[in-house]
Amino acid sequence: MTQQVDQSVAPSIDVKNLSYAFPDGSSGLKDVFLNLPPGSRTLLIGANGAGKTTLLRLLSGKRMAPANTVSIAGVDPFKMGLEGVTYLGLEWVLNPIVRTDIDVPTLLASIGGDYYPDRRDELVRILDIDLAWRMHAVSDGERRRVQLAMGLIKPWTILLLDEITVDLDLLSRSNFLNFLKRETKTRPCTIVYATHILDNLASWPTHLVHMSLGKVKKWGSTEELNLQAQDSESRMYTGNSQLGELVLRWLQEDLDERGPRNANRSEGKTYENLEGKGGYGAEKAH
Repeated sequence: MTQQVDQSVAPSIDVKNLSYAFPDGSSGLKDVFLNLPPGSRTLLIGANGAGKTTLLRLLSGKRMAPANTVSIAGVDPFKMGLEGVTYLGLEWVLNPIVRTDIDVPTLLASIGGDYYPDRRDELVRILDIDLAWRMHAVSDGERRRVQLAMGLIKPWTILLLDEITVDLDLLSRSNFLNFLKRETKTRPCTIVYATHILDNLASWPTHLVHMSLGKVKKWGSTEELNLQAQDSESRMYTGNSQLGELVLRWLQEDLDERGPRNANRSEGKTYENLEGKGGYGAEKAH
């Protein structure tokens, strides 16, 4: 039987009036406000370019946020420093070390597996990892399982995930998500997970955050967002869960609001009008 813990001691995530510009001056985030409670499991939803990765990197300290805009467990992580924050994103999964001729036990030991043998063994079982694998000779999906185990062996209190389950098969992904859900129920910890893949997630999140064009459009608990209000006939047609239908509607609203990508460019460049100038490739060559 799973032992419940007092999640009030888990870290909260508070973001106030957070705006961020990239080094080239382009806007990454604008006026972001969030309050994610202790022990929450939040799905970060939005189209490509919505600002999800930028927000996660700022929360993790990978990028420097403006003063007094981010608070984790009541602490400004950029002033005080903060232990227990684990960020698993795109740059992490491209680590060249996991593509060399090295065995799984050596990799897991290198990041503390021998200090946390119970967590190590559980992750090996959940992710269906073969300890005889050599990393240069496995598939991307198998390599990703080992990387996930490496990232999660050391206990964390804040877990920030950015599209890191794309190579997992359906069963491995389901087992992994169940592991994360159990973590938030048995340890004081909080998760934010950005993903486009909604399989097995209908009952996973406690909160949703909807981002578009660098802004947070909606956020709240699944109860506050009233997932049960979705139309049952529409769900039968698409085969999606209530969560899937809600996210599809959000993304369609974002697309309708933004309009076609090329329509907002002052040059008015489209494939059609570029054809008369030698085609798209010729235009880019000038």
